[in-house]
Amino acid sequence: MSRRAVFLDRDGVINRAVVREGKPYPPAGLEELEILPGVREALDQLKDAGFVLVVVSNQPDVARGTTARDAVETINAKLAESLPVDDFRMCYHDSGDGCDCRKPKPGMLLVAARDQGIDLSSSFMVGDRWRDVEAGQRAGCTTLFIDYGYDERQPEACDYRVKSLTEAAEIILSLNGVS
Repeated sequence: MSRRAVFLDRDGVINRAVVREGKPYPPAGLEELEILPGVREALDQLKDAGFVLVVVSNQPDVARGTTARDAVETINAKLAESLPVDDFRMCYHDSGDGCDCRKPKPGMLLVAARDQGIDLSSSFMVGDRWRDVEAGQRAGCTTLFIDYGYDERQPEACDYRVKSLTEAAEIILSLNGVS
């Protein structure tokens, strides 16, 4: 039986991104980790509606040597302890590494779908950057872009433009007959 999923970027979707000069960055450690308002409730509603919740996140600072992999994994462990997330998929590569997992490539979504029996065509990708949206599109998911007005490239197209994960969850649930 195929399952439906909501794929979620981490920084800026689940937890607050650290914005410097108009660009978002991940928290450096637990001291900077702040789960965004309404995230717990939105994820609970999606989980109750039967969605598999998978976090898919680029973490190139590990490859760049500016963040330790342990710091990323400690943040993920804290999020897993606090939120009903089923799986965390991280890409620790940088842009030039040529991997299949770094968004905008859909590798993390495709592997999670294969491993967990997820039907990508009935699944969703929620992100706050163009790479998230493009990865979702390439995987065949419905895409929701949380628009914070970052000073960077915007997605060329997305299925829905929203202001928060709460708003994204409302749309996903309404599209699936849950109110």
